[in-house]
Amino acid sequence: MEREVGLDQLGDLALHIILSKLGPEDTVRVSCVSRRLRLSTSEDSLWALFCFQDLQLSTPQDHQGNPASSFKAAYQLWREAFAMYPWPLVKRVKRCWDKLKNWLSNDFPEVEATLRSGASESDIQQLETRLKVKLPLPTRLLYRFHDGQERTDEGHSSTWLGSSLGIIGGYSFYNHLVNVYLLPISQVIEGTRMVIRHLGFSSRSKYIVVAASAYRPKKFFLNCTNGQLYVGTSNLPTDGEMIQCVPNALIRSVHDLHGDQQQDAMLLWLEEHGRRLENGIIKVCEEGNVRSISLFPEVPPLCSTAVTNGVQVIVVRASAAFVPELANLQDSAEKYLFAYSIRMSLLPGGCIIDGMTFSSCQLNWRHWIIRANEAIISDVNGEAVIGQFPLLHPGEDEFVYESCTPLSSSSGSVEGSFTFVPGWRTRKEGHLTFKWQGSPCRSQIMFSDKLLHSFLDSMLSPWFWKILSDNKYERLRHCETLF
Repeated sequence: MEREVGLDQLGDLALHIILSKLGPEDTVRVSCVSRRLRLSTSEDSLWALFCFQDLQLSTPQDHQGNPASSFKAAYQLWREAFAMYPWPLVKRVKRCWDKLKNWLSNDFPEVEATLRSGASESDIQQLETRLKVKLPLPTRLLYRFHDGQERTDEGHSSTWLGSSLGIIGGYSFYNHLVNVYLLPISQVIEGTRMVIRHLGFSSRSKYIVVAASAYRPKKFFLNCTNGQLYVGTSNLPTDGEMIQCVPNALIRSVHDLHGDQQQDAMLLWLEEHGRRLENGIIKVCEEGNVRSISLFPEVPPLCSTAVTNGVQVIVVRASAAFVPELANLQDSAEKYLFAYSIRMSLLPGGCIIDGMTFSSCQLNWRHWIIRANEAIISDVNGEAVIGQFPLLHPGEDEFVYESCTPLSSSSGSVEGSFTFVPGWRTRKEGHLTFKWQGSPCRSQIMFSDKLLHSFLDSMLSPWFWKILSDNKYERLRHCETLF
């Protein structure tokens, strides 16, 4: 006959394993049963496990990074600091920030240094009082961990709006340069009041400015009532036109203190941004001595790669980004604007054509056909790209150029070809030229307004760009790039 064994009669190791499975809340309840269980539940190794599982803490510290006397004390300090919030949401927001900071620490520490300490409840209440709003719970918690970014960036620029260290990053083409920062609470208040004053928003509006671009105007607005995020278009200054960033179906329980499924667009946006950084979809780019996060995707399927001549000679990579701040939804001719990045490189083996080896090759000609709803709206056929004839050498950095195209419809396409000359344009070696088009290689870029389930890959746009490559030597797989 089997004999029942109580917790008090278990060995120390067995008891430790059982308590670790119970979790922090039930462990505290068990501690009230007996003196032995109270001692067992106080073991710091147990609370070290709980701190790591819930908060990814490897050393005992409070939410401000101050050392705590023990892991049990640290856990208690965290619970007290965020007592008013659902604990599952606290853990989720911390994971979001941890992912971003881990990437920044390794790849872009200059931006990590701009992150401000967390805001206090008093700071948040001041924002709510002065702007007459109630922040969604996920956004409140995001600010509790980090109050946006510093307004100045020493060593880079004397003014916050002239810096390239925005955590959201951006893009550039021609003279249009965008780099998006998360605003600290003081700037949220100031920026929102400016919008109310200059853009004609009602003082009763529940929209607040949460992120803005350095250089060129680009603003993101959070609707504090429903938790939706919006980005302003070119018509923002005149009539407040904005584009919704996240499908409403993904936003839920933004003011519910008792549920465990709260998520607003701000949290979803930052979580997706962290995923894209962590997976190398977007990266740090460097132009001159200036580093910044580029929103042009770098890897498949969001970046298309084509190889000339059917061999590993010249590699051309293409990706795109929707430019909402230049969109004009009231203009039937140029409603949407897309920027694209083209990168060219000559692989280390050099250029080998029909058995002849060349130490360089140079772009000579390009041809773009842009369509909207199958109708050709632009046909550019001529020398150079943006006035340049890039000369490629084996193993050197890519030549990168950015351009843009307006479309009357969110359904359209861009076809492109490049003609390269082995050697130099001024010293053509016979007739050995080759193209990035048709035979042997063809590239097509397609637009659509279809809303994909993986909408967040678009970085806040419902439109996407498909890049197809059909090479007679190689079939590159179909891929989709979202803006």
